[in-house]
Amino acid sequence: MRALIHDPAAPHGLRLDDAPDPVPGPTEALVEVAATSLNFGEVTYLANRPVGSVPGWDASGVVVSPAATGGGPPAGARVVTFGWAGGWGRRRAVDVAELAVLPDAVSHAAAAALPVAGVTALRALRRLGSVVGRRVLVTGASGGVGRFAVQLAARAGAEVVASVGSVERGQGLRELGAASIVVDPELAEVDQPLYGVIDNVGGALLARSYALLEPGGLALSVGMASLQPTTINFEQARINNAGARLEAFNIGASVGPDLAYLAGLLAAGELDAQVGWHGSWERFEEAIEALRGRRVLGKAVLEVSSSGS
Repeated sequence: MRALIHDPAAPHGLRLDDAPDPVPGPTEALVEVAATSLNFGEVTYLANRPVGSVPGWDASGVVVSPAATGGGPPAGARVVTFGWAGGWGRRRAVDVAELAVLPDAVSHAAAAALPVAGVTALRALRRLGSVVGRRVLVTGASGGVGRFAVQLAARAGAEVVASVGSVERGQGLRELGAASIVVDPELAEVDQPLYGVIDNVGGALLARSYALLEPGGLALSVGMASLQPTTINFEQARINNAGARLEAFNIGASVGPDLAYLAGLLAAGELDAQVGWHGSWERFEEAIEALRGRRVLGKAVLEVSSSGS
């Protein structure tokens, strides 16, 4: 099959070439991939992948053969899938716990944007607890996770403060539900305590966000787009916002039900996939450059061609 293969000698560490077809395990379905997406984390840390492997977390497509155990959707079903590898290949073997059947109204391109970004935003918001009438800060709000988090938090009744790196990066966030948009990295405009923080940036911005929590508030470290470590003065925190909490967030497993929920929201027009870059996987270098250059608002989605499969 054709696939994007990790090759340290190639531009961006990837080449489009032939790779062995995946062999499904007993609980895995074999899916013919129609669209996949790029996440900042998997592109940034690609060097950690085995040489010659097929990376890729998100993919949507059609079931070629169902799981041998009999669980999961039948052959021909349109599905969206999640996994820590294999999403950038023409075919993917995926556990049935990590996929969901797509409503007819949801395109493969929109579905491919959901797994990591959408489920991360959904599960992070759940971790915050009830946000009805409470102030929630989303940092890195212009990215994939951020734009889903803004929508879902607003839908849950939160007053959403969206933090972005530039005025241009804030485009469309008010329409998605942000009550205010903050460009200043010092968050000087945030003059009231926060109940919760979903942080996608890390570095000094996470420290500043944590310092703005109300007593008992929670900041979730979801990502580190800044690529900078975070230094926090906990002595100051004990004085100014006693009881405020900070957690490192992980997406977890068995995301199938959450994918089904998000796909249902897409089908009902209650969620927007925010695909900011869309093109053939033959243009993967262009897509990666746009993502790394902070020129993508939301998700970068690649259509997987069947030629040479």
